[in-house]
Amino acid sequence: MKAAVLEDLRQMKVQNVPTPDIDDDSILMKVKAVGICGSDLRIYNSGNNRVTFPQIIGHEAAGIIERVGKNVTKFNVGDRICLGADVPCGECEFCEKGIGNNCQINYAMGYQFPGSFAEYVALNRKVVNYGPIHRIPDHISYEEAALAEPLACVINALEMCNIQLGDTVVVIGAGPIGCMLVEIAKHMGANKVILVQRSKERLKQAKQFGADVHVCTLEEDSIMRVKEETKGLGADVVLTANSTPDAQKMALQMAKNRGRVNFFGGLAKNDSNVTLDTNLIHYKELYVLGSHGSVPEQHKRAVDLISNGIINMKRYISDQFKLIEIERAFNKAAERKGMRIMIRNDNE
Repeated sequence: MKAAVLEDLRQMKVQNVPTPDIDDDSILMKVKAVGICGSDLRIYNSGNNRVTFPQIIGHEAAGIIERVGKNVTKFNVGDRICLGADVPCGECEFCEKGIGNNCQINYAMGYQFPGSFAEYVALNRKVVNYGPIHRIPDHISYEEAALAEPLACVINALEMCNIQLGDTVVVIGAGPIGCMLVEIAKHMGANKVILVQRSKERLKQAKQFGADVHVCTLEEDSIMRVKEETKGLGADVVLTANSTPDAQKMALQMAKNRGRVNFFGGLAKNDSNVTLDTNLIHYKELYVLGSHGSVPEQHKRAVDLISNGIINMKRYISDQFKLIEIERAFNKAAERKGMRIMIRNDNE
């Protein structure tokens, strides 16, 4: 089969590799669509301690089941499915409590387990038994279904922020994740959502997703604007949907006393030591938290939101490339000008 193999930092080559073999407890999925996530870009440029080169990355995926092991009873050949990233080990304290995204082993597709920038991907016993695999209905495209993975991460973040009816929410970053945060926050009862973004072009694209206020940091002081929009008090919830330290610093200043601040966007490993004014946390009694990934139940809810037409995922897809064009696709994604860049296999 063809696969895009990441051989080292910034060295990804499409090559012929053996099609994965499966055992009696595994599944072979024919990959139909994969999204390029910001974390894929970070792995490509900076690596990750869970990724050993060479590796096939890619975790926002959907496809059709090609083969199943004889012990697999939950799925059948021909099932249309989509995948999440985080795979609980199923045995540790965190997994037993239903928060497998905090599993200390921290298995994930495209990290320890080969990912989906390939024609086929093997789903091993742990993925099949404990991981986020869900069937998708025929009226949903593979591209839409693949984006259930980032949508599940958004659901996790907003649930951790404990969104309340009437809350004012600030989202810093108007990429696809930021826009998903806007949409889901509104569905969860936020009264006003303020979207903050440096790029005027990206902010203009984001206006279709329902934020009440759009703030371009090149044109005005975003902290002052948030204060103006909240009668000087600040926002109940602030989420950083980007990978810049400055956003984390701004978030503390935008938050209301007793507000919730979520550092959603991970930072590059060489840029993650951020100097924060902790007096803001102290005197404003802020709740500062992070969120990482999702659990299978949240992935299922994301699939349901897409399937029921509550979230229109077609609006989140900017461009599509074939697998053999993955270098161009990564370059396009690195521009951070549109929404999600999708990979479709060459035989489509």
